[in-house]
Amino acid sequence: MLLSEGYEKLRIIAGCAKKMKLKVPSGWDGRPTSDRVKEALFNILGNIVPESKVLDLFAGTGNIGIEALSRGAKRVCFIEKDPRAVKVITENLRNSKLVDKADVHVGDVARVLPGLSGRKFDFIFLDPPYDKEFEVSVISMIFELELLSIDGIIVAESSKRVCLPLEIMGFRLADQRRYGDTLLSFFTSIQG
Repeated sequence: MLLSEGYEKLRIIAGCAKKMKLKVPSGWDGRPTSDRVKEALFNILGNIVPESKVLDLFAGTGNIGIEALSRGAKRVCFIEKDPRAVKVITENLRNSKLVDKADVHVGDVARVLPGLSGRKFDFIFLDPPYDKEFEVSVISMIFELELLSIDGIIVAESSKRVCLPLEIMGFRLADQRRYGDTLLSFFTSIQG
């Protein structure tokens, strides 16, 4: 698959797969997290990533999850509904030699998440389509299914126009950072 126009420089920034170019489905209309936002995100997360279990929701090309694996995450679970993107995630994992540390699920996030019940993740990243208002419902599902470890963190990438509540179920908004049109919202457990 060829890189779609505008995504020629999508790459892994740091770690064992540093500088590896990521493939994007040809003609794909997805919106991968920019290198600028991705670098800021991983700088903020710091020591959370090594040896962590990561859940990458609305995974697209696998950009965030593969970056986490490259930086030492123990395992990443990807969920993406577009079969073309799932094929590219798998190809990107193979090319980065990280496929043995990943689970890739094809399907709608709301339908796949219940199947992960009983698992715990240290870092959960969700990047739903902008302005569709999926963030609150997905974060609520994460709480109901008890998917976040007690000291874990959820990061929701959204449009700067989204106004997320200070609390969603048992999670509180701990921080927000804006990068152009992109807003990163960091949620932690109220009990944590």
